[in-house]
Amino acid sequence: MSNAPQPPLNLRGGEGELCKYVVLRYTLCSLLLAMLFSCAPAKYDIQQGKTAKFFLVASWYGPDFQGRPTSSGETFDMNALTCAHKEYPFGTKLRVTNTSNNKSVECVVNDRGPFIKGRDIDLSYAAAKEIDLISSGIAPVQIEVKGRDMSYIRPVKVQSADKRGPFAIQVGSFSDSVNAVRLKLSLRLRYANADIQEAEVKGATWYRVRIGNFDQFSQAMETAEQLGQEGYPALIVKADVKM
Repeated sequence: MSNAPQPPLNLRGGEGELCKYVVLRYTLCSLLLAMLFSCAPAKYDIQQGKTAKFFLVASWYGPDFQGRPTSSGETFDMNALTCAHKEYPFGTKLRVTNTSNNKSVECVVNDRGPFIKGRDIDLSYAAAKEIDLISSGIAPVQIEVKGRDMSYIRPVKVQSADKRGPFAIQVGSFSDSVNAVRLKLSLRLRYANADIQEAEVKGATWYRVRIGNFDQFSQAMETAEQLGQEGYPALIVKADVKM
């Protein structure tokens, strides 16, 4: 927009002058709102069954993460057509097109990331190979939301029938702290109170990734159901350690 000074509103010109000003302001506001809603989170388009297209920066990941658990709980397979995104629910189906060569691939979101500034989507090695992204490492892409595999939605599980708080929601438990840290980072994209608790079980250390605490069971259930809809496993447990 121009930084040039704007002429003052001439209220002495009568109703015609005032109406022109109001119409102009209304038109500008309408345009701004249209721009904002065109960039609304894609989950709304998924729920309504509509096609949405966005331009993003893509990168890829592979051998260093092979065999590790993804944020959805699935084991990462660099040779499968999957991807990581910071917001899309797990199971979201995307068509990704490399805008430099117009090559496309369809992949499923089953992980969170990337966590490097300036990057929006991480493709598996196989998906990146399909659109010639391996050598360049990163590239501008267009993504098109094609729907969602609803089998990724998880039911909420409850550990105890005791409804006296406080409660926490356990999303994962790992013997490898690296896996726990990755899941915590993924959850903190949306849940600021995600953390890791260490527990000794039969002489072994386990790293439990939990969200909480919640004083009321209803609060824990509301968040757990939201997690389940996103595709996270959610287990409501009694909070035995301060978080």
